Amino acid sequence: MTTIRAIRGMNDILPDESSYWQYLESAVAAVLTSYGYGEIRLPLVEQTALFRRSIGEVTDIVEKEMYSFDDRNGESLTLRPEGTAGCVRAAIQNGLLGTPQRLWYSGPMFRYERPQKGRQRQFHQVGAEAFGIATPDIDAELILMTARLWRVLGIADHVQLQLNSIGSSAARQAYREALVNYLSGHREALDEDSQRRLQSNPLRILDSKHPGTRDVLANAPVLTDYLDAESREDFARLCELLQAASVSYVVNPRLVRGLDYYNKTVFEWVTDKLGAQGTVCAGGRYDGLVAQLGGKPCPGIGFALGKERLVLMLEALALAPPAAASADIYVVNAGAAAETAAFAALETVRDALPALRIVQHAGGGSFRSQLKKADKSGARWALIWGEDEVAAGTVTVKSLREQGLQESLPVADLAGYLAHHSSP
Repeated sequence: MTTIRAIRGMNDILPDESSYWQYLESAVAAVLTSYGYGEIRLPLVEQTALFRRSIGEVTDIVEKEMYSFDDRNGESLTLRPEGTAGCVRAAIQNGLLGTPQRLWYSGPMFRYERPQKGRQRQFHQVGAEAFGIATPDIDAELILMTARLWRVLGIADHVQLQLNSIGSSAARQAYREALVNYLSGHREALDEDSQRRLQSNPLRILDSKHPGTRDVLANAPVLTDYLDAESREDFARLCELLQAASVSYVVNPRLVRGLDYYNKTVFEWVTDKLGAQGTVCAGGRYDGLVAQLGGKPCPGIGFALGKERLVLMLEALALAPPAAASADIYVVNAGAAAETAAFAALETVRDALPALRIVQHAGGGSFRSQLKKADKSGARWALIWGEDEVAAGTVTVKSLREQGLQESLPVADLAGYLAHHSSP
């Protein structure tokens, strides 16, 4: 019989790896909540129309990468490829936009791409979105929040902030025309994808990694030369706020976002520690998206960070704590009577000390084999029940980390003993 395997690009996260994920997720949650962002939990599946209207019909995501299907009622549904559109939909639907809102979410996203290190078909992101604030102070807040997260994680020296402004829709349209006019004169030197995008989504050509296309782009018009006055003023104020907060950055005039809904501020945090997948966090302003999805006009800005890439950085830089022991206490017992006594006593201990990780041996075996498993578990203590302990109403407490430390005590005293001795 053929062995069933995981879908390519949709990976298991094993217990040895999950300690890094837990470390990252707890740090993210602590930083975001400290800035007043409230968690929102969003569906994995949305109407396909949500992403077609928000992301854009001629983007790679919509054209090639979405996992879409028809349900039993014939409605087209899609596994979410990104989080912003769903968050905007939820905010509109649930009437959250009457006052400024700061929201964050976390979970898997899905895109059909060629799997590689740091880029999977099921990948995990944390997103933060702020609604109802049109001024660049909120842009600065989001960037400062990510900068603080990098300091908490210990990777601040290994990431660089890149900034740009892509202006208003009118400014981008003027720039688009100038860029298309320039690139059309060098069409043969462009790679195939860039030639295809020339009429459909020319700003995405600025993202190209193709050497020939990069050579052409070296002399292309620059978006900042086409910015409207308001966008220039907002970008200058953002830079001023970042400088005041001692956040260093590089203005990258070629930086654009791959989705149609962005305007004004765009930013990325990049690293040279992950090879080709160098972006660990990206975001920007999307002031027209709420209205585009049927809500009343409302400014917005947000970012998404990739968990897989940050975990890879933590592992590569040895910055996360090693995997924790799987247990604090391992319970050894022999015989039905001992097992019964252990089960009864341990539930009382768990009631009194819920934070303790207590693993009770199951499946039989000799005392010796059970003690080997206890030691391998990383537990600090072994609790031992045998015939003598059952007869006397006692339990033997054995240290697995200090030679010769072992004592017997009444079962009734076990919770108090552990409360006194089990703290680090």
